[in-house]
Amino acid sequence: MTTLIESEDHESLRAAVSAFAQAHPHTLDAEDSKRLWQDAAKLGYIGVNLPEAYGGGGAGITELSLVLEELGAAGNPLLMMIVSPAICGTVIARFGTEEQKREWLPPLADGTRLMAFGITEPDAGSNSHRITTTARRDAATGDWILTGRKVFVSGVDIADATLIVGRTEDARTGKLKPCLFIVPRDAEGFERRPIDMELNAVERQFELTLDDVRLPADALVGDEDAGLLQLFAGLNPERVMTAAFGIGMGRYALSRALDYARERTVWKTPIGAHQAIAHPLAQAHIDLELARLMMQKAAHLYDAGDDVGAGEAANMAKYAAGEACVKAVDQAVHTLGGNGLTREYGLARLITASRVARIAPVSREMILNYVSHQTLGLPKSY
Repeated sequence: MTTLIESEDHESLRAAVSAFAQAHPHTLDAEDSKRLWQDAAKLGYIGVNLPEAYGGGGAGITELSLVLEELGAAGNPLLMMIVSPAICGTVIARFGTEEQKREWLPPLADGTRLMAFGITEPDAGSNSHRITTTARRDAATGDWILTGRKVFVSGVDIADATLIVGRTEDARTGKLKPCLFIVPRDAEGFERRPIDMELNAVERQFELTLDDVRLPADALVGDEDAGLLQLFAGLNPERVMTAAFGIGMGRYALSRALDYARERTVWKTPIGAHQAIAHPLAQAHIDLELARLMMQKAAHLYDAGDDVGAGEAANMAKYAAGEACVKAVDQAVHTLGGNGLTREYGLARLITASRVARIAPVSREMILNYVSHQTLGLPKSY
């Protein structure tokens, strides 16, 4: 049952992760981020949601989102947590073969291997029904042959494989039939190109090209005819974790602004005493707390096996967290004035990063479409 009050175990986990993240140097480059990932994995944080039988913590997305939120609140977010354990690890744990579970889940849990996730395409955007990456069987060998392109795929350069969303060729009749494939980073015909982003983030974005990539039959994850169910088993945790990422970032920005507002004195009075400063910061805190409640609801529903309820709540949580994050970062920068744009205070880089919470992995407008159609029962405009 969803509760508004965290259990003692969750409070203890939150405190432990916070202390760990606060003590770790900020992840300003790839080496720092790798070290943080490995250290967090050794403590069981990275694989907390994965099954105990395969080296994980045996918990759920509730606990994993808590970990990511606290890492972000300390200024040490790990974007690949959204992808490797939350999306890929969840999909393999729920639908993978025994061999796939044994091969991938233990190293995903202990941090020795990472997996990226490729779904977005240049011409499909938010419309996953227009995915054109195709998978066809070689009748002679039983192999799968993948052809297509993906864009905005995070961390491909540091991942050992990418979980690619394709569709079987007979799905071109109009019925979406997505399938998920594990593509090793060194597969022949699998090429990556970095996208030049004006985004100050350790994790890089890539465009992928799959040129007749040949994969063994066991590269398919789950049932070929149950791809949509399997896909959303990964996308709901993705939205929950994106919410955690945004809430953590917003909390970090707000904490920096609060420290400044308490210490910065003008005419013998700390600027935080003025309501023009205090009230917007209080509003930012309220918005972040409300977003967290919806995130916790979504995580609890998902962990309880309610995929439909989790889908609605996860979308709402991602929307609320994205809005709260942007507002918190904006107000934090505004509170510091010119100092908010200096490298010393580390807030200016969050201006662009916070926008990602509104855009990825799905835009706020698409979430509003989802809520208006699925929740409110209004007709579609498309």
